[in-house]
Amino acid sequence: MMDKINAIITGIGGYVPEDVITNEDISKMVDTSDEWITSRVGIKERRILQGEGVGLSFMGTKAVEELFAKTNTNPEDVQLVLCATTTPDYAFPTTASMIAYSTGCKNAFTFDMQAACAGFIHALEVAANFIRSGRYSKIVVVSGDKMTSITDYTDRTTCPLFGDGCGAVLIEPTTEELGILDANLHTDGSGLEHLHMKGGGSAYPSSHETVDKRMHYVYQDGQYVFKHAVTLMADASIEIVERNRLTRDDIDWIVPHQANLRIIDAVARRMGVKEKVMINIQKYGNTSAATIPLCLWEYEDKLKKGDTMILTAFGAGFSWGAVYLKWAYDGKKA
Repeated sequence: MMDKINAIITGIGGYVPEDVITNEDISKMVDTSDEWITSRVGIKERRILQGEGVGLSFMGTKAVEELFAKTNTNPEDVQLVLCATTTPDYAFPTTASMIAYSTGCKNAFTFDMQAACAGFIHALEVAANFIRSGRYSKIVVVSGDKMTSITDYTDRTTCPLFGDGCGAVLIEPTTEELGILDANLHTDGSGLEHLHMKGGGSAYPSSHETVDKRMHYVYQDGQYVFKHAVTLMADASIEIVERNRLTRDDIDWIVPHQANLRIIDAVARRMGVKEKVMINIQKYGNTSAATIPLCLWEYEDKLKKGDTMILTAFGAGFSWGAVYLKWAYDGKKA
């Protein structure tokens, strides 16, 4: 037993939109094919959230509603709603505040945080420290993106990659040796020029010129990002394994950010755990901050109390890292 308080995930909800964009659909927009996309990134289809004025808060609300139903949580007991996203509904107010309002979390304070595709693992560590403080006992972390809203469907290098989705987890305290046991998180601001959205912020506010120049979409230097994602995700994961004196046999699951199947395979090979990797990129594509929680959501019924996991991600910033987590409940009973 641990003497001190730690943070555990006690439930998970998720949501993906019903509408699907297949590789065949993409091939009608740009010069590409199902074979080309599948062989290079491992994606077959992705989801798109459609409808005027419908943003991330819609998906976040759905994910939190499922989470509360599964865990029999009273929304009024939630003290904090934290939303990790790159695609908030508005510049302000926060998307977290909208989700809290729509799900009845009237006693929670809220904030958004942004670590791009690494948002979920960064948010986990932030939420865990609120729990460890002893002042909070129920926190909801919502993590997701409406990536199709910033995807350029004339750019054949990026438009096959992205989809929409959202996950939500409930974080509560424990004194058992479970939960978020270690985090190894990093940022390197020199990555800015290789992965960002050029327009829409205070540096280049929205204007006719920024729209005409197509500055409001994801820009990515694919090869540079690929190389750094493979190296840094693997390095962060290996470091956390070594400093916690884990062996390959100790690890039950690797949960990597779902950006590209070749990145996932390369990281798994370096760690020597290819058969223990959660993968759903073929169905959803890269949903940015949603990829890891959506994997946990889909694999939940396979998870057992005490399962050892390494969660790892890489995204714009550059922001990356790994989290060592011991799962806190039997998924089939959820």
